[in-house]
Amino acid sequence: MSSTKDRLLTVDQAAERLNTGPRFVRRLIAERRITYIRVGRHVRVPESVIEAYIQAGTVAPITNRRRAA
Repeated sequence: MSSTKDRLLTVDQAAERLNTGPRFVRRLIAERRITYIRVGRHVRVPESVIEAYIQAGTVAPITNRRRAA
């Protein structure tokens, strides 16, 4: 999921990327819903993890829909 050149984001940066508050990202981490890295006492989230989370939540539109008569 993460590569060696994957950028590590702070909780605030990850929240900005998701257009949410940092509390939401911290909850995702606490619930183990996203992968994170501890660097000493700091928490970092690989950018690829955020991208994967966005892709997993993306819902494609229905293109072949019939109207009721």
